Amino acid sequence: MKSTKKEKKQYKKAFQEAMARELREHKSSFIVFSILRILVLVVLVRQIMLANYEGAFFCILTLLLLYVPSWIQVKLRIELPPPLEITIFCFIFAAEILGEVNAFYVVIPGWDTMLHTINGFLAAAVGFSMVMLLNDDDRITFHLSPAFLALVAFCFSMTIGVLWEFFEFGMDFFLGTDMQKDTVIHAIHSVSLDPTLSNKVVTIPDIQDVVINGESLGLGGYLDIGIIDTMKAVGEPRLPHLRADIKKDATALLSDDLHGVPSFSFQIWQIPGRDWPDDAIVLEIPPTGKSHKRRI
Repeated sequence: MKSTKKEKKQYKKAFQEAMARELREHKSSFIVFSILRILVLVVLVRQIMLANYEGAFFCILTLLLLYVPSWIQVKLRIELPPPLEITIFCFIFAAEILGEVNAFYVVIPGWDTMLHTINGFLAAAVGFSMVMLLNDDDRITFHLSPAFLALVAFCFSMTIGVLWEFFEFGMDFFLGTDMQKDTVIHAIHSVSLDPTLSNKVVTIPDIQDVVINGESLGLGGYLDIGIIDTMKAVGEPRLPHLRADIKKDATALLSDDLHGVPSFSFQIWQIPGRDWPDDAIVLEIPPTGKSHKRRI
């Protein structure tokens, strides 16, 4: 039987009242929630004044996420311990406001690693609590062993982490953000650089710099974007599928510069918005220690 508009309105009102009661049930968590919400609103106003609408989006997202623990408790009729609820509030604030809006991910080394570690424990605790509720329910006829409970909590934590990575990838791919963050490394290994197209791994060691359009990035290494290859999504804009003859010509050009010495490695990138054979980017090539940029 379909609900009438009046019944839906009554249900919505009752749900909102239950949410309000849940938020105020524990004094400690409600104080933390109120303080963080005020801080987010202040940051939101500041971001709008600075015309930083991306930062304003993260503030609005944070306001919504702060209500999620109470929504889950009311919707699923479960009770989260106040310390766990407070930790979730602080984690949301640290990830979105401090990490994204105030650039703690860039300014403070290890900030992203710290939050990912905390997130793993939080997700495991939530998963463990949910399974415990089912395990203790009289309507459930089976009981899980402690070892299996721990395994389920671990799998739940891993699943939450993977889903979050999907979310970050979606934001980076479709909205042009950089939620996954990049890493500077000094060696890469890829079969995409094999001129023979025989699935052999080509290694570029001791990378000191990357030159794009004749300008050094000045990062002291190779900027590993790690977006699309991580998710195994469609296409590879960082390492396009080059034709065999282009790779062969690039190998010949670089080999001539090194007086026929075959012991070198190179990296070729296609510049976004440019077609071959306009530009090529070549990393520093051992053993000469010189950086080469050649047009193909």
